[in-house]
Amino acid sequence: MAIDSALRGASSENAGIAIAVISSFINGSTFVLQKKGILRSRARGGSYLTDVVWWSGTLCMIIGQIGNFLAYNVAPAVIVTPLGALGVLFGALLASRVLEEHLNILGKLGCVLCCCGSVMLLIHAPKAEATTRLELEERLLDPVFVMYALLVLLLLITLIVWIAPAHGSSNIMVYVAICSLLGNFTVPSSKGLGLVAPDVFGEGASSSRALALFLGLLGTLAVSILTQFVFINKALECFSSNMFEAIYYVAFTSNVILASALLFKEWTALTLTDSFAMLCGLITVCVGVVLLRISQEALITWTKKEAREKRD
Repeated sequence: MAIDSALRGASSENAGIAIAVISSFINGSTFVLQKKGILRSRARGGSYLTDVVWWSGTLCMIIGQIGNFLAYNVAPAVIVTPLGALGVLFGALLASRVLEEHLNILGKLGCVLCCCGSVMLLIHAPKAEATTRLELEERLLDPVFVMYALLVLLLLITLIVWIAPAHGSSNIMVYVAICSLLGNFTVPSSKGLGLVAPDVFGEGASSSRALALFLGLLGTLAVSILTQFVFINKALECFSSNMFEAIYYVAFTSNVILASALLFKEWTALTLTDSFAMLCGLITVCVGVVLLRISQEALITWTKKEAREKRD
Protein backbone atom coordinates (compact mmCIF):
# COMPACT_ATOMS: atom_id res chain seq x y z
CA MET A 1 0.00 0.00 0.00
CA ALA A 2 2.81 2.40 0.88
CA ILE A 3 4.52 1.64 -2.44
CA ASP A 4 1.28 2.22 -4.37
CA SER A 5 0.76 5.52 -2.57
CA ALA A 6 4.33 6.62 -3.35
CA LEU A 7 3.89 5.68 -7.02
CA ARG A 8 0.63 7.64 -7.24
CA GLY A 9 2.32 10.63 -5.61
CA ALA A 10 5.24 10.49 -8.03
CA SER A 11 2.89 10.11 -11.00
CA SER A 12 0.83 13.11 -9.84
CA GLU A 13 4.00 15.18 -9.38
CA ASN A 14 5.28 14.25 -12.86
CA ALA A 15 1.91 15.21 -14.35
CA GLY A 16 2.08 18.55 -12.55
CA ILE A 17 5.58 19.18 -13.88
CA ALA A 18 4.50 18.34 -17.44
CA ILE A 19 1.49 20.67 -17.17
CA ALA A 20 3.70 23.43 -15.69
CA VAL A 21 6.24 23.15 -18.53
CA ILE A 22 3.53 23.37 -21.21
CA SER A 23 1.85 26.26 -19.38
CA SER A 24 5.17 28.11 -19.13
CA PHE A 25 5.65 28.04 -22.89
CA ILE A 26 2.04 29.13 -23.44
CA ASN A 27 2.44 31.94 -20.90
CA GLY A 28 5.70 32.95 -22.58
CA SER A 29 3.85 33.65 -25.82
CA THR A 30 1.06 35.60 -24.09
CA PHE A 31 2.83 38.94 -23.63
CA VAL A 32 4.39 38.78 -27.09
CA LEU A 33 1.07 38.18 -28.86
CA GLN A 34 -0.74 40.83 -26.82
CA LYS A 35 2.04 43.35 -27.52
CA LYS A 36 1.87 42.49 -31.23
CA GLY A 37 -1.88 43.06 -31.20
CA ILE A 38 -1.44 46.41 -29.45
CA LEU A 39 1.10 47.53 -32.05
CA ARG A 40 -1.10 46.37 -34.94
CA SER A 41 -4.15 48.20 -33.58
CA ARG A 42 -2.07 51.33 -32.89
CA ALA A 43 -0.87 51.34 -36.50
CA ARG A 44 -4.49 51.10 -37.70
CA GLY A 45 -5.66 53.74 -35.24
CA GLY A 46 -8.15 51.38 -33.60
CA SER A 47 -8.55 49.53 -30.31
CA TYR A 48 -6.57 46.39 -29.57
CA LEU A 49 -9.83 44.86 -28.35
CA THR A 50 -10.72 44.31 -32.02
CA ASP A 51 -7.40 42.71 -32.96
CA VAL A 52 -7.33 38.94 -33.51
CA VAL A 53 -3.66 38.61 -32.51
CA TRP A 54 -4.33 40.33 -29.19
CA TRP A 55 -7.23 37.97 -28.56
CA SER A 56 -5.03 34.98 -29.38
CA GLY A 57 -2.61 36.20 -26.69
CA THR A 58 -5.51 36.59 -24.27
CA LEU A 59 -6.64 33.03 -25.05
CA CYS A 60 -3.10 31.83 -24.35
CA MET A 61 -3.21 33.66 -21.01
CA ILE A 62 -6.46 31.93 -20.07
CA ILE A 63 -5.14 28.51 -21.06
CA GLY A 64 -1.87 29.18 -19.25
CA GLN A 65 -3.66 30.23 -16.06
CA ILE A 66 -5.83 27.09 -16.17
CA GLY A 67 -2.67 25.04 -16.62
CA ASN A 68 -1.02 26.79 -13.68
CA PHE A 69 -4.08 26.16 -11.53
CA LEU A 70 -3.99 22.44 -12.35
CA ALA A 71 -0.22 22.25 -11.84
CA TYR A 72 -0.37 23.96 -8.43
CA ASN A 73 -2.95 21.43 -7.27
CA VAL A 74 -1.16 18.25 -8.38
CA ALA A 75 2.46 19.22 -7.64
CA PRO A 76 4.23 21.32 -4.96
CA ALA A 77 4.34 25.05 -5.69
CA VAL A 78 8.10 25.09 -5.09
CA ILE A 79 8.49 22.77 -8.09
CA VAL A 80 5.90 24.40 -10.33
CA THR A 81 6.88 28.05 -9.91
CA PRO A 82 10.57 27.77 -10.98
CA LEU A 83 9.43 26.30 -14.29
CA GLY A 84 7.97 29.72 -15.10
CA ALA A 85 11.54 30.74 -15.97
CA LEU A 86 11.15 28.67 -19.15
CA GLY A 87 8.35 31.01 -20.20
CA VAL A 88 10.52 34.08 -19.65
CA LEU A 89 13.31 32.72 -21.85
CA PHE A 90 10.87 31.50 -24.50
CA GLY A 91 9.09 34.86 -24.47
CA ALA A 92 12.40 36.70 -24.96
CA LEU A 93 13.26 34.52 -27.97
CA LEU A 94 9.76 34.91 -29.43
CA ALA A 95 9.79 38.68 -28.91
CA SER A 96 13.06 38.98 -30.82
CA ARG A 97 11.45 37.17 -33.75
CA VAL A 98 7.90 38.52 -33.75
CA LEU A 99 8.38 42.01 -32.30
CA GLU A 100 12.04 42.56 -33.18
CA GLU A 101 12.67 43.48 -29.54
CA HIS A 102 16.36 42.67 -29.53
CA LEU A 103 17.99 42.87 -26.10
CA ASN A 104 21.59 44.03 -26.02
CA ILE A 105 24.21 41.93 -24.22
CA LEU A 106 23.38 43.52 -20.85
CA GLY A 107 19.67 42.82 -21.34
CA LYS A 108 20.30 39.18 -22.25
CA LEU A 109 22.59 38.71 -19.27
CA GLY A 110 20.05 40.41 -17.00
CA CYS A 111 17.28 38.13 -18.24
CA VAL A 112 19.36 35.00 -17.58
CA LEU A 113 20.41 36.23 -14.11
CA CYS A 114 16.80 37.00 -13.20
CA CYS A 115 15.73 33.47 -14.12
CA CYS A 116 18.70 31.78 -12.41
CA GLY A 117 18.27 33.83 -9.23
CA SER A 118 14.54 33.12 -9.07
CA VAL A 119 15.08 29.39 -9.52
CA MET A 120 17.73 29.45 -6.76
CA LEU A 121 15.28 31.23 -4.45
CA LEU A 122 12.60 28.64 -5.06
CA ILE A 123 14.86 25.61 -4.78
CA HIS A 124 16.06 26.68 -1.34
CA ALA A 125 12.74 28.06 -0.09
CA PRO A 126 11.46 25.92 2.83
CA LYS A 127 8.70 23.52 1.90
CA ALA A 128 5.64 23.22 4.11
CA GLU A 129 2.04 23.37 2.93
CA ALA A 130 -1.40 22.92 4.45
CA THR A 131 -2.90 19.53 3.74
CA THR A 132 -6.47 19.98 5.03
CA ARG A 133 -9.18 22.63 4.86
CA LEU A 134 -9.21 23.08 8.64
CA GLU A 135 -5.45 23.66 8.67
CA LEU A 136 -5.83 26.19 5.86
CA GLU A 137 -8.62 28.02 7.73
CA GLU A 138 -6.45 28.23 10.84
CA ARG A 139 -3.51 29.66 8.92
CA LEU A 140 -5.62 32.17 6.99
CA LEU A 141 -6.73 33.65 10.33
CA ASP A 142 -3.19 33.87 11.70
CA PRO A 143 -2.62 37.51 12.83
CA VAL A 144 0.75 37.74 11.08
CA PHE A 145 -0.70 36.68 7.72
CA VAL A 146 -3.79 38.88 8.18
CA MET A 147 -1.62 41.94 8.86
CA TYR A 148 0.57 41.13 5.86
CA ALA A 149 -2.46 40.71 3.56
CA LEU A 150 -3.93 44.03 4.75
CA LEU A 151 -0.59 45.76 4.19
CA VAL A 152 -0.35 44.37 0.65
CA LEU A 153 -3.95 45.41 -0.04
CA LEU A 154 -3.26 48.96 1.19
CA LEU A 155 -0.14 49.15 -0.97
CA LEU A 156 -2.09 47.92 -4.00
CA ILE A 157 -4.81 50.54 -3.50
CA THR A 158 -2.15 53.26 -3.23
CA LEU A 159 -0.40 52.07 -6.39
CA ILE A 160 -3.58 51.68 -8.44
CA VAL A 161 -5.41 54.84 -7.34
CA TRP A 162 -2.59 57.38 -6.99
CA ILE A 163 0.79 56.21 -8.30
CA ALA A 164 -0.13 54.35 -11.51
CA PRO A 165 -2.09 57.24 -13.13
CA ALA A 166 0.83 59.62 -12.53
CA HIS A 167 3.91 57.46 -13.08
CA GLY A 168 2.81 54.13 -14.57
CA SER A 169 3.56 55.02 -18.19
CA SER A 170 7.07 56.27 -17.39
CA ASN A 171 8.26 53.75 -14.80
CA ILE A 172 7.98 50.03 -15.53
CA MET A 173 8.29 49.14 -11.83
CA VAL A 174 4.86 50.63 -11.05
CA TYR A 175 2.97 48.13 -13.20
CA VAL A 176 5.38 45.35 -12.19
CA ALA A 177 4.68 46.09 -8.52
CA ILE A 178 0.90 45.98 -9.02
CA CYS A 179 0.90 42.73 -10.99
CA SER A 180 3.42 40.97 -8.76
CA LEU A 181 1.80 42.03 -5.48
CA LEU A 182 -1.39 40.39 -6.69
CA GLY A 183 0.56 37.11 -6.70
CA ASN A 184 0.23 37.20 -2.89
CA PHE A 185 -3.44 36.35 -3.45
CA THR A 186 -3.38 34.39 -6.73
CA VAL A 187 -1.20 31.40 -5.82
CA PRO A 188 -2.50 30.86 -2.23
CA SER A 189 -6.06 31.09 -3.60
CA SER A 190 -5.29 28.51 -6.31
CA LYS A 191 -3.77 26.12 -3.78
CA GLY A 192 -6.56 26.78 -1.29
CA LEU A 193 -9.27 25.99 -3.83
CA GLY A 194 -7.67 22.60 -4.40
CA LEU A 195 -7.84 21.88 -0.65
CA VAL A 196 -11.41 23.12 -0.17
CA ALA A 197 -13.00 21.71 -3.35
CA PRO A 198 -13.21 18.07 -2.08
CA ASP A 199 -15.22 19.23 0.95
CA VAL A 200 -17.59 21.24 -1.26
CA PHE A 201 -18.08 18.88 -4.21
CA GLY A 202 -17.26 15.56 -2.56
CA GLU A 203 -19.68 12.97 -1.26
CA GLY A 204 -22.02 14.11 1.47
CA ALA A 205 -23.35 17.53 2.35
CA SER A 206 -20.80 20.33 2.40
CA SER A 207 -20.58 22.63 5.40
CA SER A 208 -21.45 26.31 5.09
CA ARG A 209 -17.93 27.23 6.23
CA ALA A 210 -16.37 25.17 3.46
CA LEU A 211 -18.67 26.71 0.85
CA ALA A 212 -18.02 30.25 2.12
CA LEU A 213 -14.26 29.66 2.05
CA PHE A 214 -14.46 28.21 -1.45
CA LEU A 215 -16.45 31.17 -2.78
CA GLY A 216 -14.13 33.62 -1.02
CA LEU A 217 -11.02 32.03 -2.52
CA LEU A 218 -12.65 31.83 -5.94
CA GLY A 219 -13.65 35.50 -5.82
CA THR A 220 -10.17 36.52 -4.66
CA LEU A 221 -8.58 34.51 -7.47
CA ALA A 222 -10.91 35.99 -10.10
CA VAL A 223 -10.35 39.60 -8.97
CA SER A 224 -6.58 39.09 -8.76
CA ILE A 225 -6.32 37.59 -12.25
CA LEU A 226 -8.58 40.21 -13.87
CA THR A 227 -6.68 43.07 -12.22
CA GLN A 228 -3.37 41.60 -13.34
CA PHE A 229 -4.80 41.26 -16.86
CA VAL A 230 -5.71 44.96 -17.00
CA PHE A 231 -2.36 46.24 -15.76
CA ILE A 232 -0.31 43.78 -17.82
CA ASN A 233 -1.87 45.28 -20.94
CA LYS A 234 -1.24 48.80 -19.65
CA ALA A 235 2.42 47.84 -19.20
CA LEU A 236 2.64 46.31 -22.68
CA GLU A 237 1.33 49.53 -24.19
CA CYS A 238 4.35 51.39 -22.79
CA PHE A 239 7.23 48.90 -22.42
CA SER A 240 8.86 46.00 -24.26
CA SER A 241 7.30 42.61 -23.59
CA ASN A 242 10.48 40.66 -22.85
CA MET A 243 11.75 43.22 -20.32
CA PHE A 244 8.40 43.44 -18.53
CA GLU A 245 8.03 39.65 -18.45
CA ALA A 246 11.48 39.09 -16.95
CA ILE A 247 11.11 41.68 -14.17
CA TYR A 248 7.49 40.67 -13.55
CA TYR A 249 8.45 37.00 -13.15
CA VAL A 250 11.13 37.90 -10.59
CA ALA A 251 8.84 40.15 -8.54
CA PHE A 252 5.92 37.70 -8.78
CA THR A 253 8.11 34.80 -7.64
CA SER A 254 9.48 36.77 -4.69
CA ASN A 255 5.98 37.72 -3.55
CA VAL A 256 4.76 34.12 -3.85
CA ILE A 257 7.67 32.90 -1.71
CA LEU A 258 6.99 35.51 0.98
CA ALA A 259 3.22 34.93 1.05
CA SER A 260 3.68 31.15 1.15
CA ALA A 261 6.27 31.43 3.94
CA LEU A 262 3.89 33.50 6.06
CA LEU A 263 0.71 31.57 5.29
CA PHE A 264 2.17 28.11 5.76
CA LYS A 265 4.76 29.22 8.38
CA GLU A 266 7.56 27.90 6.19
CA TRP A 267 10.07 30.32 7.72
CA THR A 268 10.21 28.10 10.83
CA ALA A 269 11.91 25.38 8.75
CA LEU A 270 14.50 27.71 7.17
CA THR A 271 18.08 26.51 7.70
CA LEU A 272 21.26 28.59 7.71
CA THR A 273 22.40 27.04 4.43
CA ASP A 274 19.09 27.74 2.73
CA SER A 275 19.11 31.29 4.08
CA PHE A 276 22.54 31.94 2.58
CA ALA A 277 21.52 30.35 -0.74
CA MET A 278 18.35 32.47 -0.87
CA LEU A 279 20.39 35.60 -0.12
CA CYS A 280 22.70 34.73 -3.03
CA GLY A 281 19.67 34.16 -5.24
CA LEU A 282 18.18 37.50 -4.22
CA ILE A 283 21.46 39.29 -5.00
CA THR A 284 21.59 37.56 -8.39
CA VAL A 285 18.03 38.68 -9.12
CA CYS A 286 18.80 42.27 -8.10
CA VAL A 287 21.84 42.37 -10.38
CA GLY A 288 19.71 41.00 -13.23
CA VAL A 289 17.02 43.64 -12.70
CA VAL A 290 19.64 46.42 -12.61
CA LEU A 291 21.14 45.17 -15.89
CA LEU A 292 17.68 45.08 -17.48
CA ARG A 293 17.01 48.63 -16.33
CA ILE A 294 20.37 49.80 -17.74
CA SER A 295 19.55 47.99 -20.98
CA GLN A 296 16.15 49.72 -21.13
CA GLU A 297 17.65 53.16 -20.55
CA ALA A 298 20.25 52.52 -23.26
CA LEU A 299 17.52 51.42 -25.67
CA ILE A 300 15.42 54.52 -24.95
CA THR A 301 18.44 56.78 -25.43
CA TRP A 302 19.33 55.09 -28.71
CA THR A 303 15.73 55.34 -29.97
CA LYS A 304 15.52 59.06 -29.17
CA LYS A 305 18.89 59.67 -30.85
CA GLU A 306 17.78 57.80 -33.97
CA ALA A 307 14.52 59.79 -34.07
CA ARG A 308 16.44 63.09 -33.85
CA GLU A 309 18.78 62.02 -36.65
CA LYS A 310 15.81 61.20 -38.88
CA ARG A 311 14.24 64.61 -38.20
CA ASP A 312 17.53 66.37 -38.96
